[in-house]
Amino acid sequence: MALFNHTPTATRSLRVLARLLGYPDAELRAHLPGLRAALLQEQALPAPRLAELDALIDTLERKAALEAEADYVELFDRGRATSLHLFEHVHGDSRDRGPAMIDLAKTYEQAGMFLGEGEMPDFLPVVLEFTSTQPPRQAREFLAEMAHIFNALFAALQQRASPYACVLGALLELAGEKASPVEIVAEEPMDAVWQEPVVFDGCSSKGQARPDQPQPIHIVPHAARQARPTQGAQR
Repeated sequence: MALFNHTPTATRSLRVLARLLGYPDAELRAHLPGLRAALLQEQALPAPRLAELDALIDTLERKAALEAEADYVELFDRGRATSLHLFEHVHGDSRDRGPAMIDLAKTYEQAGMFLGEGEMPDFLPVVLEFTSTQPPRQAREFLAEMAHIFNALFAALQQRASPYACVLGALLELAGEKASPVEIVAEEPMDAVWQEPVVFDGCSSKGQARPDQPQPIHIVPHAARQARPTQGAQR
């Protein structure tokens, strides 16, 4: 008799993980007890990972609102290594990013999921909302395709000693993968990248010290990073 591997459903867990990676506003904090209960009820993750997620929820419940929100912005909005926009890790600022966004949005629409106003298709909470609508085997395979990005995010968050690392660890578990060591390339501080040149004192902080010196060219991104979405996907 043929044996078939059973892929357990993780629909609720994926939606909880999507919510935990969202901006920790008053609405999210009000739903934290329900998110904890959903994880425990579905039991799609091993006990050690559930304990870590429970600790993250405790942290979000204890922190003052302004502190939780400021920590979130500092962590996810001020550096590429921890960006929750997946194509930031794949395409960066290249022109390939636009067509990839369009293709991903079309994939959502074909499945009956439409983005909210201002939402980006590669934003990880949106990706997880979509994944939660797929059959278990397809959902697992879809997550596995992104496992290398999850692994890099997991390593970057661990390096910052962030409790959010457990969410990426949980995604690796659901993808059937294990975290592996990743070399984290040091990023130039965001403030330094966008620093305006000092008037009449050279063209950049890395430029000439005096007007009579040769001026090196320092190329920086010409477009601002995508702002953090404030609305979720709608289905």
